[in-house]
Amino acid sequence: MYRTKTCGELRLSDAGQEVTLAGWVQRTRKMGGMTFADLRDRYGLTQLVFNGAVDKDLCDQANKLGREYCIQVTGTVSERESKNSKMPTGDIEIIVSKLNVLSPSLTPPFTIEDNTDGGDELRMKYRYLDLRRAAVRKNIELRHRMTILIRNFLDNQKFIEVETPILIGSTPEGARDFVVPSRMNPGQFYALPQSPQTLKQLLMVAGFDRYFQIAKCFRDEDLRADRQPEFTQVDCEMSFVDQDDVINIFEELCRTLFREIRGVELPKPLEQMTWNEAMRRFGSDKPDLRFGMEFVELKDAFEGKGEFSVFNEAKYIGGICVPGCANYSRKQLNELTDFVKRPQVGAQGLVFIKYNADGTVKSSIDKFYSPETLAEIKQVMGAKDGDLVLILSGDNANKTRVQLCSLRLEMGDRLGLRDKNVFKCLWIIDFPLFEWSDEEQRLMATHHPFTMPNPDDIPLLDEHPEQVRAKAYDFVCNGVEVGGGSLRIHDTQLQERMFEVLGFTRERAEAQFGFLMNAFKYGAPPHAGLAFGLDRFVSILAGLDSIRDCIAFPKNNSGRDVMLDAPGELDPKQLDELNLEVKAHK
Repeated sequence: MYRTKTCGELRLSDAGQEVTLAGWVQRTRKMGGMTFADLRDRYGLTQLVFNGAVDKDLCDQANKLGREYCIQVTGTVSERESKNSKMPTGDIEIIVSKLNVLSPSLTPPFTIEDNTDGGDELRMKYRYLDLRRAAVRKNIELRHRMTILIRNFLDNQKFIEVETPILIGSTPEGARDFVVPSRMNPGQFYALPQSPQTLKQLLMVAGFDRYFQIAKCFRDEDLRADRQPEFTQVDCEMSFVDQDDVINIFEELCRTLFREIRGVELPKPLEQMTWNEAMRRFGSDKPDLRFGMEFVELKDAFEGKGEFSVFNEAKYIGGICVPGCANYSRKQLNELTDFVKRPQVGAQGLVFIKYNADGTVKSSIDKFYSPETLAEIKQVMGAKDGDLVLILSGDNANKTRVQLCSLRLEMGDRLGLRDKNVFKCLWIIDFPLFEWSDEEQRLMATHHPFTMPNPDDIPLLDEHPEQVRAKAYDFVCNGVEVGGGSLRIHDTQLQERMFEVLGFTRERAEAQFGFLMNAFKYGAPPHAGLAFGLDRFVSILAGLDSIRDCIAFPKNNSGRDVMLDAPGELDPKQLDELNLEVKAHK
C-alpha cells in the first residue's frame, strides 16, 4: 500500500503509531538542523518533521523537496510542541524515518493556496493544479454530495434514472444548437441536446411514470457568470400529476438539500407568486426577496402635478425607496445615473428625491414640482426622513421595470443586503405562454412549445395568444432561477394549435416533431416535469459568484477550454471524411 492513513485523519490519540502517508508537498521550511514540510492530499494537511541530528542524509533529501513534489513518507505520529488550532491535524506531526519521492514537480505557475496568486485564465489553463486547492476541491465535493442526496431522494420517490441520447436531431426553438456532422450520413448533422425534453416525454408515453436523469445539456449562446456552453440539469418527468403534485415533491427535494447541505430549514409551504405580480413588484421573474425596496408605481401620483415632460409623456413611472441613503453625494448619484444608462440596463436617465434627515427635500425635479407634491410622493413611497427615492420612467412598463430591477439589485449590493448565507426561495407561476421575439419578429414559446396553456385561457389562443397563461412554474432562490418546468400538452390537436400559433407549417411541425406527435396518438398520459440547473444549485449552496467554480473543467467566457485549447481546427483529412469545407473566416 502507498499509504496506511490519509493526511487529514490523524489525531493525538494516534500518537506512537507508525504510519505511511502519500501526497503533495504544500510547503517546506528549515529551522536550525530540522526541516518541516506540510504534506497535502484530498483529505487535509499533516506536518512532517525531518531531524538532521538523527538522520542527516534523510534531512538533506528533504531539503531538496520542492512545492508540489509527490512523495511517500513513513514515520511515527508524535504530539506537537507548538500546536496549530487552525488545522484538524494540528495537534500532531510525523517524525519521518523514510522518504520516497514518487514524482518531482516543476515550480507551479501559481500558489496552491486558498488565496492563490493566479488569475482566472492562468488557473483555467492549469485547472488540474487549481483543483488541488482546498477552496476549489470542496465545491466539487459539495456537488458530489448533492448529486448523491438527489439520487437517493428521487429513488425513494420511485423515480427511474434513464440515460437519453447525446446525438439527436436539431430543434428550432430555444437557443442555438451545437451540431455534429455525420460521416456515415454525408451532409447531415446531429445536434447536441439543449435538454432531454422530447425524450423524457416519450418515456412518459412509454409508461415509465417517473423519470430522472442528471443530464448534460448544450446551448450555443453568449456566456456570462451563470452560463456555460455545456451544463448539467437534474431532469425529471412524471405522469398522472398536476402542477401542485410537481411543486410539492420538488419543494421537498429542495427542503432536503438545504437542510442537509446548509442546515437551513425552508418555510413550508414556500411562497408562490404569479409572474405578473413578480414583474409589478420587482421587475423580474426571479425576484431577490432577501431585501425590500419593492417598486411603487407613481404615474397617478405625478399626473397633472407639474410640467416635467419626461413624466407627462411616460406610460410608466416607478420608484424604489432606499433606506438611509439621503446623504448620497452628487458623485454617488452621478454614478447611479451612469449605471442605469449603461447599454446593459438601457434607461435614459434617473430621477432622485432626497428626504433629508433634517426634514428638508432635495430633488433633481425640484423646479417642476411643488414641495406639496414631493411630500405626497414621500407618503406614496412610504419614505422616511433620511431615505432616498430613485425613479425611472418609460414608454414600455415591463421594460422600465426590468431597468428598475437592475437598479434595485445594484443598491442591494451597495448596501450589503444580498447576504449569501441567507436564502429566500419561492415559486413563480402563471407565466405568459408566449413572448415576442424582436429577432424573429414573431411569438416564441416562453419555455418550449410543449407547455400546457392554462385551460381557462385556451379560448384566447386564436385571437389573443399574448394573454394566454402557461401551466408553468420556476423555483427561484436569491434572485436566481434554479429550476423550472411545466405541465405538458398530451393532446395531439392542442399541440397542433400551439405549432400554428408559433408559425409552424404542418410540414415543418411534422419534420421537427412528428415522432412526438405520432407517439401522442398511442394513449399519452397527462404528464409534467421540472429540471433544476445543477451547476446553479451547487453554486448557490456553496456561496459562489459563478457556476464555473463548481465545474471541474469549465470553459471561459469565450466558450474556450484554455487547458485543452478547444475548440480547434480539424485536420484536412478529417474535413474530407466529413464532406465539410471551411470558409475563410471574415
